[in-house]
Amino acid sequence: MSETRTIEVDYLARVEGEGAMYVRTEGDRVEEVKLSIFEAPRFFEGFLRGRDFREAPDITARICGICPIAYQLGASLAMEDVCGVTVDGVLQDLRRLAYCGEWIESHALHVFMLHLPDFLGYPDAVTAAKDHPDMVRNGLRIKKIGNSILRLLGGREIHPVNLRVGGFYRTPTPDEVRGLRDELAWGLEAAGEVAEFLATLDYPNLERDYEFVSLVHPDEYPITHGRLGSGSGLDAAIRDYDDVFTEEHVAHSNALHSHRSDSGEPVFMGPLARFALNRERLTPRAAELAERAGLGAACRNPFRSIQVRMIEIVLAFEEALRLVDGYRAAPAEPALPVTPRAGTGFAATEAPRGICYHRYSIDEAGLITDAKIVPPTSVNQPTIEADLRELVQTHLHLPDDELRHHCEVAIRNYDPCISCATHFLDLTVERQ
Repeated sequence: MSETRTIEVDYLARVEGEGAMYVRTEGDRVEEVKLSIFEAPRFFEGFLRGRDFREAPDITARICGICPIAYQLGASLAMEDVCGVTVDGVLQDLRRLAYCGEWIESHALHVFMLHLPDFLGYPDAVTAAKDHPDMVRNGLRIKKIGNSILRLLGGREIHPVNLRVGGFYRTPTPDEVRGLRDELAWGLEAAGEVAEFLATLDYPNLERDYEFVSLVHPDEYPITHGRLGSGSGLDAAIRDYDDVFTEEHVAHSNALHSHRSDSGEPVFMGPLARFALNRERLTPRAAELAERAGLGAACRNPFRSIQVRMIEIVLAFEEALRLVDGYRAAPAEPALPVTPRAGTGFAATEAPRGICYHRYSIDEAGLITDAKIVPPTSVNQPTIEADLRELVQTHLHLPDDELRHHCEVAIRNYDPCISCATHFLDLTVERQ
């Protein structure tokens, strides 16, 4: 008779939001894998309907306290798309600088507080700090630098209030921006040292043939704009997102699952995808560290995503320094005028965890009639489950506790922002 093993984790630790994991095996086969997200639906898309289009950035910023710029800027860009406005020049540079701050603080939270303890053999960062105080202290300082950028450009670091459709409510003075420079220079050096340290760690051996999907751009490592690209030849405009991907409900999760509309196959978004599709557009120091870390043209081991996140922190510091040095004068106006017109607008930016897609329809008065926001974690869920299936299948010989630990680490590879993932396509209540 074959042996049945069930591994359950009722509450996943060191992820953002509430989720659980369930794995069932029969003999030498994995029969069932579920990543359950039981975080309650957020209904933000419903909240937006009937609101003025200019309110969308401030409302969507409340979706996430870790990556609010992805939501604020995505909403702003989509509204500018429907209204026929393009923000470029200095205002676009300031938006990219704000996004660098978000990448730094969000990636640092993941690397130092959520994921690094797994590889150092500690249950959490507080315990790790007893033996590695400088590592944790520097990690907190790196995160604080990201927060300082958000505070300057966003008005505050949590749920910023200064970004708007057309630009900003207030742009900083050159002296205020230059005030960031010394800490950014320190952060670049410190992040480089951590990237070299991470290359010395041992990582579980798991590689899968993912379809990587990210924004791609001919001139820059994509953050605030680009086209949809993939390793299988996908090349599509953002407005075609709903044709490329299909979302569906699954019984075991409050978050929608996404897959390719044509093949039904899951895809992988996030740092590994960005790195694989845009490696040649890394900044010089980031490219040098990626080469020395042996990451190759593409990294297909999800456990090494912590290294790629650190490379992206280095890139964000280099980009932030370039933008700070180039900011010589504040623009004449902090925002372009935007007049509403009826239609549908589309936008996507690269949140730290992957593509964050926005679609809004507004009427001629500028009232929102429809909204759709897709965070990357809901796209990655099927891929996370596929990782868990293969990981368990190849490690069935391990005791349950050790196997459970490997599975939890595999989920944290994605830095899943579980509460963001619970956007809902529809809700039906039948009463009798």
